[in-house]
Amino acid sequence: MANINETVNAMMQLDGALGAAIVDYNSGMLLGSVGGGVDLELAAAGNSEVVKAKLKTMRSLGLHSQIEDILITLSDQLHIIRPSQANEGLFLYLVLSKAGNLALARRKVMDVEKDLSTI
Repeated sequence: MANINETVNAMMQLDGALGAAIVDYNSGMLLGSVGGGVDLELAAAGNSEVVKAKLKTMRSLGLHSQIEDILITLSDQLHIIRPSQANEGLFLYLVLSKAGNLALARRKVMDVEKDLSTI
């Protein structure tokens, strides 16, 4: 089991990782972060709205699946948002250079999310 600092540091071990965070999407609060690439505090609040909007849309559509991850592709960066399965209301957030390996990044975020201890 890993804590918040260990989890964000583990995400930063990826080639091309620019920033990593764990966010409470109910409040938009940043619980832990490392690196940059963007203003992680502002990104935490904004991406909380993205997660809430997607969950609301899924409910409206009658979808009973869980979000595995949300990928936002920019011209020079990839942003991965992964809601935590074990810690409801939290998501892991990774900012990756577009030169990074998306498949490895998605796998790494999934792996560290599984190891994140219940908060």
